[in-house]
Amino acid sequence: MAKVVISGTGVFTPPNSISNEELVASFNAYVEKFNTDNKEAIESGEVEALNPSSAEFIYKASGIENRYVMNKEGILDVDVMCPRLPERSNDEPSILAEMSVIAAKEAMARANKKPEDIDAVLVACSNLQRAYPAISIEVQNLLGIDGFGFDMNVACSSATFGLKTAHDMVISGGADCVMVVDPEICTGHLNFRDRDSHFIFGDVCTAIIVERDETCTAEGAWEVLGTRLITQFSNNIRNNFGFLNRTAPETAQDADKLFVQEGRKVFKEVVPMVSKLIIEHATDEGLEPTALKRLWLHQANKGMNDFIGKKVLGREPSVEESPNILKDYANTSSAGSIVAFNKYSDDLKEGDTGVICSFGAGYSAGSVIVRKRA
Repeated sequence: MAKVVISGTGVFTPPNSISNEELVASFNAYVEKFNTDNKEAIESGEVEALNPSSAEFIYKASGIENRYVMNKEGILDVDVMCPRLPERSNDEPSILAEMSVIAAKEAMARANKKPEDIDAVLVACSNLQRAYPAISIEVQNLLGIDGFGFDMNVACSSATFGLKTAHDMVISGGADCVMVVDPEICTGHLNFRDRDSHFIFGDVCTAIIVERDETCTAEGAWEVLGTRLITQFSNNIRNNFGFLNRTAPETAQDADKLFVQEGRKVFKEVVPMVSKLIIEHATDEGLEPTALKRLWLHQANKGMNDFIGKKVLGREPSVEESPNILKDYANTSSAGSIVAFNKYSDDLKEGDTGVICSFGAGYSAGSVIVRKRA
């Protein structure tokens, strides 16, 4: 059986950042305005008053301090509270494709790959800006890559599901080299007027090159020892936005057309599911879970990752063993585990093993176990 490696990764980070303090100032100004505008209805009990937030609350709840965003002004404008990204003409690169190309070029440089070396492009992310033509085919065209491309969506698990898809293509001989790109403009589906979730997401794009071991010329590549996926239906994380919303205009603007979740239920149910997935996967690959040198986990919540790390390693993970990029990036959906891998993998030694694991709505989770190559 052919060996498969991850030979390069790339990250596009937006130029704008919003701190907790900036976000809270905007949210609290909205709360004050709402409560003032609805003073009589609140006093009569017809409307519930909104509660302010704080930077301390956000950090304690999530471990997040900042987030990178594609548009800052719209999010912080109390009368808008949504990113403002002007629609582009069909003759211009779409914003997801533009982000993807930047991340892809970095990954290609690290992997020593040219466009003619790549057989396929997969765009895997939680929200696609259009149904067709596929963003992946647009990225393929912009990079000058032959072959084929397609889009896929498994919410926050999209990156690892994309990695497994690419891995299986290479194993089967369907492709020798595949690029997986994860453009995530998560602020576009976030309700910035919801105290419990307005701080969760940021924007980013990642890219990964997956290829046959014998074609890899990059230093410090990672052999993929195994991949595993799991799904379990749940309504606890949901986004009901879609093309059929226009057929029911009376509910088209309801809150569930943006990101909604039952956070406590998610925490309680996802932690054991993901911990079991990683432990069983590592064991089946002939590895002691406690010997994994690094856990590149989905960056949704620091407390969640700490619990998973403790269950997998049998003790509290160190900051090196379970790197946290939440502080700067916030939750970037499927791209989070790849950002962590990109930034915190070069220091490991030949033969060291680790796991890339993303998880989220569905429920869904993907585990990719890797070993540092010479």
